[in-house]
Amino acid sequence: MLFNSFTFAAFFSVVVAIYFACRRRLAWQNGMLLVASYFFYGWWDWRFLGLIIASTLIDFVCGKVLDRRVEISNSDDGGEPAPYARTKKTRRAVLLLSVGANLGILGFFKYYDFFAASCAELLDSIGLPLQPRLLHIILPIGISFYTFQTLSYTIDVYRGKLRAHVNLLEFALFVAFFPQLVAGPIVRARDFLPQVMRRRELDWTRMYEGCYLVLWGLFKKIIIADNVAVVVDRVFDGDVALQGGAVVVGLYAFSLQIYCDFSGYSDIARGCAKILGFEIGLNFNLPYLSASPGEFWQRWHISLSTWLRDYLYVPLGGSRKGKRRTLINLMLTMLLGGLWHGAAWTFVLFGLYHGTLLVAYKLVAPGWTRLTTGWSHRQRRTAHWVGVLFFFQLWCLGWPLFRAESLDQTWSILSALMVPWSIRGTGITTLAICALPVIAMQLAQYYRNDLNVVLRLPAPMRGLVYAALFIALTVFFGEQVEEPFIYFQF
Repeated sequence: MLFNSFTFAAFFSVVVAIYFACRRRLAWQNGMLLVASYFFYGWWDWRFLGLIIASTLIDFVCGKVLDRRVEISNSDDGGEPAPYARTKKTRRAVLLLSVGANLGILGFFKYYDFFAASCAELLDSIGLPLQPRLLHIILPIGISFYTFQTLSYTIDVYRGKLRAHVNLLEFALFVAFFPQLVAGPIVRARDFLPQVMRRRELDWTRMYEGCYLVLWGLFKKIIIADNVAVVVDRVFDGDVALQGGAVVVGLYAFSLQIYCDFSGYSDIARGCAKILGFEIGLNFNLPYLSASPGEFWQRWHISLSTWLRDYLYVPLGGSRKGKRRTLINLMLTMLLGGLWHGAAWTFVLFGLYHGTLLVAYKLVAPGWTRLTTGWSHRQRRTAHWVGVLFFFQLWCLGWPLFRAESLDQTWSILSALMVPWSIRGTGITTLAICALPVIAMQLAQYYRNDLNVVLRLPAPMRGLVYAALFIALTVFFGEQVEEPFIYFQF
């Protein structure tokens, strides 16, 4: 059931009507949302409902055990053990059970075939032929997202940052909340569960803001991403002879496509949640206006970036163990972040590429700071925009590793940059038309320092914007309506 379909529009309308009819009973509201969420997820393939329910039960039980079996806090002064006190070893064992079960399920469904085939190729290269049994398992939709979501819960309980939740229905809703279940944003229990525990009333202001987010998200997906996809596919699907101009236009087009596709999904998810009375985190914040990779990863897929920072980079030591260890930690985090996106060597190299950019910029940063000391405000501002344009080119160069089907195709695409350029027949006109409204919106958001700048416009101007978005969607909400979102495959 895609956000950009009439089926979802009908489903969500029914959910909203019943949901607010139950607003006087919190348990009814939450129960109804949980049923709707399982129905939404089961619409893809009901057999995978067992996985999300299993993950929910495992982490609910582990959380309760972790919360009760606290360490003996007063043993140093000879006092009596705290109630239900257990050793640190016991608590770690319970945490490892949660981590192992979740990553085991994720690894089996997402990475078994990849690692089995890679091992077979390695052994074959040294003269030990092996034919492993590949399972060709269908990847359960959204598994990478809800796995990270439940893992953050048990880790936070273990760290003492969060008390275990005692209501299974509310916890299950945290795991399965349908607006963000399939492709994020990845929400944290400490942010979401308090909202589940309070009754949500009909709020017209919040509903208005939510409807705007849904409208803008649909526009980015259907009007921008799905139309510019034609330009992208001609390059990556081999419909045109690869030459420099076509590749450059294709890489710029994919940058626009994936941004509008994924941020469009996030906007729709946030808008639907807002209509239902929930606030979920911002996932994109003008990422293409970043002047460095560090800044970029604070603006792109924010929920994943912060998850990797809090639950991988910091536990590895972060920046606390010296410069060399910091750079190693950055590289490891990005490598695993690349592998999170998919079971292929292209994604591993995608992570390696962006880890290299982070390390390179971090090494150059002190020298750049010394160089720009004493520069005027105008010089600094000019340098900033030059940095934005330069980093955007570096970012685009990494897209073949993400979009291509193989390393050979990646090499073919990048090699084509050396072929004489021509922009004739590359789809540059389509790209320019599609990019214009996004660029205009982002510049307005940037200079006003307000992502909801449209909501602050005078009523007549807001009306014109809404009318333009609605008319565009009415025209294109047809053949392209069933185009899936790119991040559904992760």
